[in-house]
This record gives sequence, structure tokens and C-alpha cells, in this order.
Amino acid sequence: MGRLGRGLGSLIPGADDAPARSGVVEASLDQITRNPYQPRHAFDPAALDELAQSIRTHGLIQPLIVTRQGGGYQLIAGERRWQAARLAGLKTVPVIVKEATDQARLELALVENVQRADLNVLEEAEAYRQLHEDFSLTHEQIAQRVGKGRVAVTNTIRLLKLEPTLREAIAEGRLSANHGRALLALPPDLQLLALKVVEQRGLTARQTEALARALLEQGADAVKAAPKPRPVSADTAQLQDQFRRALNTKVDLVRGKKGGKITIHFYSDEELQTLYDRLIDEEEG
Repeated sequence: MGRLGRGLGSLIPGADDAPARSGVVEASLDQITRNPYQPRHAFDPAALDELAQSIRTHGLIQPLIVTRQGGGYQLIAGERRWQAARLAGLKTVPVIVKEATDQARLELALVENVQRADLNVLEEAEAYRQLHEDFSLTHEQIAQRVGKGRVAVTNTIRLLKLEPTLREAIAEGRLSANHGRALLALPPDLQLLALKVVEQRGLTARQTEALARALLEQGADAVKAAPKPRPVSADTAQLQDQFRRALNTKVDLVRGKKGGKITIHFYSDEELQTLYDRLIDEEEG
């Protein structure tokens, strides 16, 4: 399965040499500040602790990419490693110093996170919006930089128009991006009503599209005709929720007398790529 994005070297020449430690210098952690254009806001504390433990044992193997700022440095790429190095108690870290514009800092942080499937879809959407509005890139230009289709970029940005409660549900993995897109045409009050129905009854994205059309035509009365939820035990519901939070997508767990099955839902090629990276790459690594 193909990789996303263009890599660091395409945006800052020579940055792809980082693993080879070309031009690496040691910098004090106290001299490095975070990238203000970093699109990723959520970092898993448990994963950071694991990385910090690895850094204590093996050191920071891959240098951070930074740019000079005043008397110190500002991160371009590698914030997760930077945070873990601080947790590990390091005083200095290896860095490669590059010159970069504000736009390049955002693009590099975005490409790095998209390649590693580290962003939730709303963090992606906000980064795309910033590239479009603050740096005047077209959706087509953004798509070229991150290795996605123009329609995918446009549809992702549209999610920012959802009610905050729905955006929160998407960020937490309770609602997929496709569910969210299905509800964009609804006014705010019906978006909130639809969210409640979708969560309570476990509607698929296609069922959610039908619900949205019915709500536009009939108003709240359409809820009566929505599919009813199938009964699920408390233990099964808890397991489904744990799978959902781990994979950031809807997961159905069906138990039988002699086993059962797990269904993992994805709603686009990009979401399939994310699942592949989490399930296959981690296993091979």
C-alpha cells in the first residue's frame, strides 16, 4: 500500500538526510521551542512514556529538525520525540538546523504527521484550512503536498463547519468523518439530535445519510423511523469502546457460543491506510 505525502526533503532540501546524521549538532532542550504551526494537539501519554523509556535506554536515534530563532531553535519536525526527550530527562538532543518559512514549518509538520497517521481528521482539517486561508494555497496545491486527492482535502476541511459537539465526537472516534459529512446539511439543532440517534442506535454512515435526508424533510419526527439498536451486553459494549478508542474508528464485536467476529469499519482509502499503519506496520516493526 502506497505511502502518503512527499517527505521532508521535498519541502526543505537535505532534510531527508536526517537519519544519516548529516550536519547533526547537539542542542540544549531548553533552547528548543515547539513549532507554533504544529497541527497535532493530542499526544498519547502512555505512548510518550514508552518512547521516553526507549530514549533513556538507547538515546535519541533520529535527530530533530529545527530552525534558528533568536538565540535558540524552533522545532520544524519531531515534536513527539522532543516531548519524550524531555520526559526522559535529556539535557541535549541531536538536531539538524534548516532554514524554513512559516509555511514550510506547517507543511513539514503536517506531512510528517500524515505519513505517520498521527493526526485525527479534525487536526488535519485545521492544518489544511490554515494552509488555504493563511498561506493562500488552493485545495489542489494542498493535496499535492500531502499526497491526497483534492476532493479528500475539500471534504476534510468541510468538517470544520460541524457543530462543536459533533467535532468533539469525531476527534474522540465516536463518530467517523463520513458520518460527520452526512450531517453537514443539517441545521445545528438537528445535527445534535442526529448525533444522539447515531450513537444510541449504532447507525452506519449510509444509514446516517438516510437519517439526515429524513430529518430535513420531516424534522424530529424522522427519528421514529430510524433503525433500532441491536442489544449489546455491557461487557461487549465496553470492549467495543476500547477497540474504538485504540483504532479511532467504529468497531463491532459479535460474540457467539464458539467465538465471534470483530468488524472494523473504515470510510475512505485514507482511513484504511491509517488502520494499515497501526495494525500492520506496528506488527512488522
